Amino acid sequence: INCSFQNSVEFSQQVFVHTSGSPSFSSDELEIVEGSILGKHYKVEAFLGEGGFGIVAKCRDTTTNRAVAIKVNKSDPDILQQAHVEIFILEQLRRLDPDAANIVQWNGFFHDGERVCLKFELLDQCLWDYIRDRNKQGLPISEVRPILGQLTNALSHLSSVGIVHADLKPANIMVVNRHESPIKVKLIDFGLACPASAVMPGEFVGTVGYCAPEVMLGLPYNEASDMWSLGLVAVELATGVPLYPSENDYDYLKFIIETQGQPPDHVLDSGVYTEDYFIGD
Repeated sequence: INCSFQNSVEFSQQVFVHTSGSPSFSSDELEIVEGSILGKHYKVEAFLGEGGFGIVAKCRDTTTNRAVAIKVNKSDPDILQQAHVEIFILEQLRRLDPDAANIVQWNGFFHDGERVCLKFELLDQCLWDYIRDRNKQGLPISEVRPILGQLTNALSHLSSVGIVHADLKPANIMVVNRHESPIKVKLIDFGLACPASAVMPGEFVGTVGYCAPEVMLGLPYNEASDMWSLGLVAVELATGVPLYPSENDYDYLKFIIETQGQPPDHVLDSGVYTEDYFIGD
């Protein structure tokens, strides 16, 4: 990744690397607490999420008094490289109207010491929490239908600029305002997204329980893999629980095979990881 932060981010396919999973860590690792100032004028008010990359914080822009969401990436070299890739993706998405495309609005980035901080509009609640607040009983069809329509619209817009999200799941879908009707959602977190033309089979991306089988088997994949994830999200919206509740990729694939059958031999023969899953079964 060659980056020019003053102008734009250039993309090099040869070094396009994704890391999977989001191990939890304490915000203390970043030495950020409520009241900390990021950059020159973003005051931390609350923590919204965390992962292997760093944290997402609700901040107050002290120059405008507006609340924003800021993704703070750790200064680890691999994570910084991934942040540069995400900036490249977000630059491509600037061609889209974030409201019309149902994707989060990105407002640029800044540095806080060696850390790269990405600025986003502040949204209300992730879809996973929204479902949980309904006691995991599932949503009424009057809500499921518009949510799926908006997510299909988001994926259509991503496809129009050749982007694969690669990590579609309820935690990466935000309700704009839970008190508004009809419900409106936006797709967030492009940390694992990539250009469809730069997909590298064999690199495991996404989240167990939502990623497409071809990704897990090391097969070529494209924007269609996001539609698989959307199907699983649809089931979870309607029932309140995941269709394939798995803690590891092996069990996840077993669920898929038990319900939909084993992939054809010619498909398995072309995969990178298929021996790991099928030899001896």
